[in-house]
Amino acid sequence: MEAETASAVARGAISKGDVLAVARVAGIQAAKRAPDLIPRCHPLLVGAVLVNFRLEETYIEIEAEVETYDRTGVEMEALAACSVAALTIYDMCKSLDKAMVIGDIALWEKTGGRSGTYRRAEDGADLAHDL
Repeated sequence: MEAETASAVARGAISKGDVLAVARVAGIQAAKRAPDLIPRCHPLLVGAVLVNFRLEETYIEIEAEVETYDRTGVEMEALAACSVAALTIYDMCKSLDKAMVIGDIALWEKTGGRSGTYRRAEDGADLAHDL
């Protein structure tokens, strides 16, 4: 995003309201509704959803953490949370910056479930996290 768009988000100067607060709620809702959004995604009992942001000069990094005690992992719920949070930020800021880009969305870590633990290799740290 343009630096002035990120600055407006940081100052709370977006006319549609508090961008990060609304995007956090949207991400949480998306995690809880992942089976309704993604065909064949198992409905799970989601115990907790955390959506956090790191605001930089020209981008906002979004991180979602989802917990469950269910039989499988919650990767799709976390990825849905990040995706919908990013779309919400775009929607709320598009009047200032239609050229924003939603960048790489990736799974960084997963524990539990049938497939066990997954951690993205450190060389994956070079992936862009632009919005």
